Amino acid sequence: MLTEIPYLRERAVEYARRWANDRNPLFIDFTGRGGDCTSFVSQCVFAGSGIMNYTPTFGWYYVSPSDRAPAWAGVDEFYDFLVGQPQFVEENGGTGPRGFEVTNASEIEIGDVIQLANSRGEFYHTLIISGFTDNDILICAHSDDALDRPLSSYNYASLRILHIEGVIIDINSDRIFDNLINGISIGR
Repeated sequence: MLTEIPYLRERAVEYARRWANDRNPLFIDFTGRGGDCTSFVSQCVFAGSGIMNYTPTFGWYYVSPSDRAPAWAGVDEFYDFLVGQPQFVEENGGTGPRGFEVTNASEIEIGDVIQLANSRGEFYHTLIISGFTDNDILICAHSDDALDRPLSSYNYASLRILHIEGVIIDINSDRIFDNLINGISIGR
């Protein structure tokens, strides 16, 4: 049974601030390998959601550098997973953090995600919102490490803001029981 739980924004931002200028040794640093920005934001969103989606190809997870979903570190793939394009939701079973692209600035909160695009409309950078000032949005990011950096200090052609509305989890007590009684796994 799928059910929704809250996205814990404060935890996502606490994680972002803790690791903005450092690297968590539990994850590979993708700097120099295409960039670490989306992987860092995925780590932050995971800190606020507490769940990964282990569906190969269309899920959102990180186990190791060689065992991870494209959405963990890919800008467009992260967008597709989070916003839940119909083909991806069907393929990934629907679990994990879920959101939508913001059309109204009043929907923006800490822990939400910004993606920047160049003049060709190609999205290339992922940031997490860590706060607000009277005139600006503050972000944390990797690749070019940033801790509470004003968004206005970035040079970009356009952006999209992704509001995380909640986390879908699969509470399947039958599967959990079957895995437990058969000695397969605990809770997953």
